[in-house]
Amino acid sequence: MSSSAGDKKKTACVTGGNGYIASALIKMLLEKGYAVKTTVRNPDDMAKNSHLKDLQALGSLTVLRGDLDVEGSFDEAVAGCDYAFLVAAPVNVASEDPEKELIEPAVRGTLNVMRSCARAGTVRRVILTSSSASVYIRPELPQQGDDGHVVLDEDSWSDVEYVRAEKPLWWAYCVSKVLLEKAASRFAEEHGISLVTVCPVVTVGAAPAPVVNTSVPVCLSFLTGNVALLAALKGMEKTSGGVQLVHVDDLCRAELFVAEEAAAAGSTDDDQLLEKTRVSLSSAKLVKEGFEFKYKTLDEIYGDVVEYGKALGILPY
Repeated sequence: MSSSAGDKKKTACVTGGNGYIASALIKMLLEKGYAVKTTVRNPDDMAKNSHLKDLQALGSLTVLRGDLDVEGSFDEAVAGCDYAFLVAAPVNVASEDPEKELIEPAVRGTLNVMRSCARAGTVRRVILTSSSASVYIRPELPQQGDDGHVVLDEDSWSDVEYVRAEKPLWWAYCVSKVLLEKAASRFAEEHGISLVTVCPVVTVGAAPAPVVNTSVPVCLSFLTGNVALLAALKGMEKTSGGVQLVHVDDLCRAELFVAEEAAAAGSTDDDQLLEKTRVSLSSAKLVKEGFEFKYKTLDEIYGDVVEYGKALGILPY
């Protein structure tokens, strides 16, 4: 990334550095020669942040305090950055008041970071990590037992009114992703910011993070026997006819690709189909730009998540 002509390294900000996807993204950016600045709510919490100290051995990594609820707390992290990867977001799916404790903070926090990007004046592109949950939960899609199959792309949105009324499992998470995406898009258009949104399906694979609370334990639930997480897995299958997976390495490669690709804009769905499903998300826009998935089979995608689960203590054997 650096050159003999004296060009400085490109710098990237990754929010939520103690998270699963963010930790893998930081590792990849450092290995690619980027200088990285990342944010966590409490830099002194080594139980969650020990991996960041280890990652500093790979390159220039600065850990800063950033809180989605504190206006301006991302200014220092974003200042001077070429790219900003917005990965941090509330995931409190068990909240008693999801509107106040998940949905509103998700939108507010996203705009908080977007405002920091606008103030920085150096950010070439913002890459927002959203979710396939913002795309495919709609009443008109094929139901269980139907023979139809629908392919969705970035022009599709989950129906917020329908989701709020029906309240499927993790409904507030879905609503939060739709609303924060739309809010970020409006802000980017109003302030002339180049924004790309990536909507990954269920993400698996090993990452540096020592604590993982989302997709990995969910996907290991049929091995651990965790009833609540297994219900979440079955809920995904009921909604779309299957559980679609992407390897975290491919997701991070895709995020770096759309950051650097001059033509990239809008949204792209990061999806690998393992079985025929009623609903699938198209990766055509991503692939058309020249991106190639590295992990294409179930064995390749799912393989190392079992070892990762053992290392995290999710699997006791």
